[in-house]
Amino acid sequence: MTDLSGKRIAFLATDGFEDSELTSPWEAVTSAGAEAVLVSPNDGSISGEKGHEQKVDLSVSSASAGDFDALVLPGGVQNADDIRIVKDAVSFARDFFDQHKPVAVICHGGWILTEADVLKGRTLTSYPTLQTDLRNAGATWVDEEVHVDQGLVSSRNPDDLPAFNAKLLEEVAEGKHSGQTA
Repeated sequence: MTDLSGKRIAFLATDGFEDSELTSPWEAVTSAGAEAVLVSPNDGSISGEKGHEQKVDLSVSSASAGDFDALVLPGGVQNADDIRIVKDAVSFARDFFDQHKPVAVICHGGWILTEADVLKGRTLTSYPTLQTDLRNAGATWVDEEVHVDQGLVSSRNPDDLPAFNAKLLEEVAEGKHSGQTA
């Protein structure tokens, strides 16, 4: 079992997230000893596609990537589409790349990375409907259960969560990656 004691993991999301893509990685990192923090442009709590309510811990407008060891970007069409137009959220996500910290993204979560302009020369996977957007942002898209590229962990959908969670824990334990850049 990977020990992430003392690590702080930011989860960036808003309403309409895919429930399991937030709750499963959250459980994985907290079970490994890390502190999970929900960062959002919303106040109070956010609601998932299937009704899961999650308390917001920190406003994205006051969040700093420097206070975290890694970032998780859950999917969900509404969540991913809404959060990618929030300037503070885009800057927050980009800062993890600037600081060479692990970022884990699943399903539609990759949309924010196109806005953050951090995908040139990178390889990742996603829900298949994002492949053209990711390619247009300079990425190489692959159809794999999980793909890791220098601290960038990506998966396609909730069926991939076991592999996604395992690689998320591994990359967070490894820490910063020199190739994880914007």
